[in-house]
Amino acid sequence: MTRESHKNLVARAVRIAAALARLYPAARISLDFTTAWQCLVATILSAQCTDKRVNQVTPRLFAEIPDVRAMDAAPVSQIERLILDTGFFRQKTRSLKGAARAILERFAGRVPSRMEDLVTLPGVGRKTANVLLGHVFGLPGLVVDTHVRRVAQRLGLTRETDPEKIERDLQVLLEAAEWTPVSMRLILHGRTVCQARKPRCEICALAADCPRIGVAGVSRPRTGATKSRLGAGKNRV
Repeated sequence: MTRESHKNLVARAVRIAAALARLYPAARISLDFTTAWQCLVATILSAQCTDKRVNQVTPRLFAEIPDVRAMDAAPVSQIERLILDTGFFRQKTRSLKGAARAILERFAGRVPSRMEDLVTLPGVGRKTANVLLGHVFGLPGLVVDTHVRRVAQRLGLTRETDPEKIERDLQVLLEAAEWTPVSMRLILHGRTVCQARKPRCEICALAADCPRIGVAGVSRPRTGATKSRLGAGKNRV
């Protein structure tokens, strides 16, 4: 198979982004939060845990430990008890305590709004930082999770496996204003249609622009038969 020209790849990425926007116009992160600190906490807790479970845990957590200073002062045993159900609670407690201390000591108690500062916080990688950038600070942030990686590879938008390299590949193909919404829509598409074990290619609205890289045993639908039958369900990611 010959390598697709950059011009054609960009054009295809733009078409894919437009199709995703039609499918999931209101797609957004499904974690519940009201402040930058709460978003940071919820995103740290979401590692190896479903967003649904995190949203079940955070109301009580935020009621007892509402902000950075409270987290810094809270006993480890209290935090561990409150976040136990999210899994890996000891490591996550260390990350939360470390992030709170770093924010107080280096950022005057405010969650920083720059990627280069966010990734210096304990428990914060580029994925978490991009969530903050896109959903709290209104800045371009392209989140690469397992769904984005899988769908972007199947769509032929990247040949990389490393999340940071995938992020760079997608950034080159899309305008910065598209980074946050496209990543949220790719996540939702990966959950509902382009699933890991059994992708639902027969109903996929992206099929005409999808080379299905790595998808075995699936025949390409006829042109014109690609309209999604998903309906307008919840567009939360």
